[in-house]
Amino acid sequence: MDVARLAMTLADAVRAGTAIPPLTDEVDLSVEQAYEVQDATLELLDPGGSHDVVKLGLTSRAKQEQMGVDEPLYGRFVSGAALDLGDTLDTGALIQPRVEPEIAFLLGEELAGPGVTALHVLAATRAVMPALDVLDSRFAGYRFTLPDVVADDASAARYLVGAPVSATGIDLATVGCVFERNGELVDTAAGAAVLGHPAAAVAWFVRKLAERGRVVPAGTLVLAGSLTAAVPVAPGDSVRITVDRIGSVELACT
Repeated sequence: MDVARLAMTLADAVRAGTAIPPLTDEVDLSVEQAYEVQDATLELLDPGGSHDVVKLGLTSRAKQEQMGVDEPLYGRFVSGAALDLGDTLDTGALIQPRVEPEIAFLLGEELAGPGVTALHVLAATRAVMPALDVLDSRFAGYRFTLPDVVADDASAARYLVGAPVSATGIDLATVGCVFERNGELVDTAAGAAVLGHPAAAVAWFVRKLAERGRVVPAGTLVLAGSLTAAVPVAPGDSVRITVDRIGSVELACT
């Protein structure tokens, strides 16, 4: 497997804003090899970037069963992917944007090792916030295998987070989420839609990095996984997430 070539293929697709066929149409690719491609692609697109904003995917048991896997996946945002409050999403800069609602964790302490649990994550969490994760698969029609989407940085494109609040006293498994597009209800969910508890998804990420000899530094922002299905967006659309006791955030598209 030529990691450099596959990474260049993905990086070129991002830069050109052009969808490509799945990598696995031509090559055999394991999940672990796909993470190597992800690393190499990030270095091409964002050399020297801190990559300290993380997104998790496949955090729904139903989605895992659909994909035939038994664990989530992760990707990392490049520098400049953050949208600020009041910013709009330039859909023309992306290939096929979709948005999904999430709960984000800002970690105040380093987390490391194979024994990290949701309780460790909660103890290390400085704040939580509502988040909108903008996806943009580089594969035409969002057609891909698990290794493809891992290599493609979990379809990471842009993200927006709301005001941070303390997680103390909030049961993140039972908080309700309302997801709207253009003022109309798309879906509702509870925090438990993410691996039974969104902190459990963050703990999985810490353990996964431990397998690769890495730690999760203090200051890392982790989008813990989608609470509902993603929706496509186009110019003129507006999407909004509201999470009980945490807050809301809205993103307009141009």
